[in-house]
Amino acid sequence: MSVPPDPDSALWQKRFWQLLAAVFVVRIGVMLLFVNGADLAGDEAYYWDWGRRPDWCYYSKPPMIGWMMAVIGWLTGNAEWGIRFAALLLGTVTLVIIHRIALVLFDARTAFLTALLLLLTIASAGLNLLLTIDAPLLLCWTLGLLLFWFAAQKPTCNIRWLALALVIGVGTLSKQMMLAFPALMLVFAAVSREDRGLLRNVRMWAAILLGMAFIIPVLKWNQEHAWITLEHTKHHFDGETRSFGKWISRTLENVGLQALIYTPVTFAALVAALIAAVKHRAKLTRPALFLFLASAPALACFAVLALRQRINPNWPAAFFVPAFVLAAAWMRGLLPTKANPGWQRWSLRVGGTLVIIVHLALVVIFATDLKSINKLASIRGWKEAGIEAQKFLDLVPQPEKTFVMALGHRYHAAQMAFYMPSHPRLYRWEASGTVQSQYEIWPGPEERLGFDALILDPSPGTGLLVNSVFIESFEKLEHRGDIRIPLGQETREFSVYLGRNLKTWKAVKAQ
Repeated sequence: MSVPPDPDSALWQKRFWQLLAAVFVVRIGVMLLFVNGADLAGDEAYYWDWGRRPDWCYYSKPPMIGWMMAVIGWLTGNAEWGIRFAALLLGTVTLVIIHRIALVLFDARTAFLTALLLLLTIASAGLNLLLTIDAPLLLCWTLGLLLFWFAAQKPTCNIRWLALALVIGVGTLSKQMMLAFPALMLVFAAVSREDRGLLRNVRMWAAILLGMAFIIPVLKWNQEHAWITLEHTKHHFDGETRSFGKWISRTLENVGLQALIYTPVTFAALVAALIAAVKHRAKLTRPALFLFLASAPALACFAVLALRQRINPNWPAAFFVPAFVLAAAWMRGLLPTKANPGWQRWSLRVGGTLVIIVHLALVVIFATDLKSINKLASIRGWKEAGIEAQKFLDLVPQPEKTFVMALGHRYHAAQMAFYMPSHPRLYRWEASGTVQSQYEIWPGPEERLGFDALILDPSPGTGLLVNSVFIESFEKLEHRGDIRIPLGQETREFSVYLGRNLKTWKAVKAQ
């Protein structure tokens, strides 16, 4: 089914830009409120610390998020708002590209509806508020979809294939999921009768090879570090034997989380649109087939995987992007079967209601004392704790010969590194003696022999003064005081010790 020319195309495109501008202004306000009421999430601080030591790869991820954090820190002076604004900017650009995909494949009304459906999801709100590795991945993925379509439209254009190769490469440096993009290209070329000539097109194969070549320095880094990223990734797919009841509970949890972040009715609409496309796959237009193949096979694989283990909600995010465009086309009657008008009406109503509730909740929580509720404790109190820790560091006898070490979770080291005003280089003690984070890959305190150490213990009362590792490593241990930051019913606490004259330290090495 071809899409007839829309005389109101310019009007719908104007409405999109007006909507985007209004949403951007609102999100700027929410971002500033969030910055004022909450600290960085643990992963954000962790990735920021990566950015201070740019490399070709890190413990769990390719390097792009670290590089981005380095640039953001340099441009904004390591300000929280810089990290938040980067998330908002990346999310906004990604939405513009998705709108462009729908506009090119269908029409302006479908593009507007696609953007509206996406905006009215909790996933979109989160993507524009927290800077994680999914932000650059989704930007590269959506741009890759658009560029691949353009290249398929004009397969002899070298510039289009080169641009696609660069996007695949940058996406590969952002998250491992981008390695699946070339498979998507090949599946479409093999299934679409009009595009099978692409399989004989040297330019497409060159684009794939050039794009995937960006992974070479990442692989080289991993080879030098005992393939630690691969080992970490494998843990995501470790199956666990469960009872039937727990299996049902986990499976429903996977579905429920997806339904929550994409809002229940919209999620059901996405599934219904994909089912409708399966039923009428022989009649799908080339654009609809492209979107179907870019979403359905991968989402089906994740659905099967969800029967085996817990699925992080962000894992299949890239494949939901073309599903949203396909669902909008289905609601507009541009697939072989047209959706009941209720799907569009209730998707927008329920999605809009939930997004308004979420944003109002953020305003109420962070503008009142409700921000002290326990669920928000993990992203509060770090700034105050960092300031207090800095006071202890300023009072050490040998400031120029004192390093800072944090115990416990990697977030403790990352948050203290960010929120201590001097942004010191933080070391982390891993009790297991194995590599569990990037901090164990970087050189440890063994490079600071003869130095003193300000030690931050997030579990007061655990007896650091009698811990054999520290007793043997330092000439003397002194308890310097405690940090206590009230967080409603909880307290962010650290016991602060000064280790005098580090004599020895066993380096952690990947096995």
